[in-house]
Amino acid sequence: MSDLLTAEAYAEEADVRRFPVLRAILAERSARTGLILVGVVVLAALLAPVAAALTGHGPDQQFRSEALAENGLPIGPSAHFLLGADGNGRDVLVRTLYGARISLLVGIPATTLALVAGTAVGLVAGFFPGRTDRLLSLGTDVALSFPFVVTALSLVALNRGGDGEPVVDPVLLVVLVISLFAWTYFARLTRGLVVVLRNRPFVEAALSIGVSRRRLIVREILPNVLPVVAVYWAVQLPVNILAEATLSFLGVGVQAPTASWGNMIAEAQRSSLYQVQPWFLLGPGIAMFVTVLGFNAIGSGIRNVLDPQG
Repeated sequence: MSDLLTAEAYAEEADVRRFPVLRAILAERSARTGLILVGVVVLAALLAPVAAALTGHGPDQQFRSEALAENGLPIGPSAHFLLGADGNGRDVLVRTLYGARISLLVGIPATTLALVAGTAVGLVAGFFPGRTDRLLSLGTDVALSFPFVVTALSLVALNRGGDGEPVVDPVLLVVLVISLFAWTYFARLTRGLVVVLRNRPFVEAALSIGVSRRRLIVREILPNVLPVVAVYWAVQLPVNILAEATLSFLGVGVQAPTASWGNMIAEAQRSSLYQVQPWFLLGPGIAMFVTVLGFNAIGSGIRNVLDPQG
């Protein structure tokens, strides 16, 4: 009889914990604002080829005779170049839109890969105390001890073949470099959550009625962890987008002539042409600001829903 009551208590608590949060998140003002901003950026990235077709300006095409003045300086915004041109006569608007593709193509997979790896490590480390926890925590600390920029520089140097061409696609390499560091934060967060959850009554009740540890982790612990991890995903994503921009700015990320916000800002800074044509710098800068603001607003909205007292 006591086992039956325990099972009923376990089932009742499990049902209570499975609450619908999506509708509440969509009703939260910060989340809606963030979704609108991110939606605009995603739409702009998807419509980049349309903008290129309408203007007749490819992201890497140079129009020196049309976009550069007689003294060789880039022109400002005009009817043919809505955000002006860069020092090579390329359309800043078109390159900014294509740069959004690179930032999202790097940021979303890198953050998602880090979430999957870090959550898996954190679940195991938090649920199995002792040697397993110590080894995984030590591995996390070792990964955190590597400097981000120096490691990226080393990996990029090792990525050169005998002919000087990259062995692995630079975009894929940047995704791997960023996720190599970002997973550690997800692992620490998840471990801390699981350490608290493993002593909760529903876990003890599940173990008492013979629920396997694997099933308990996947079916009960993980659903409790995922909402918090989802908040952190939304917070970490703009950080990783900035990390890609930083690597490209330093010349070790996405390489020119491929358009990315980081190498566009780096080119504007190196040439100082933004003093003549400010949209050369403002275009990618504002786009990056809107993207980061949007994802931060989403993360804030999710946090408000899940932890209204925080």
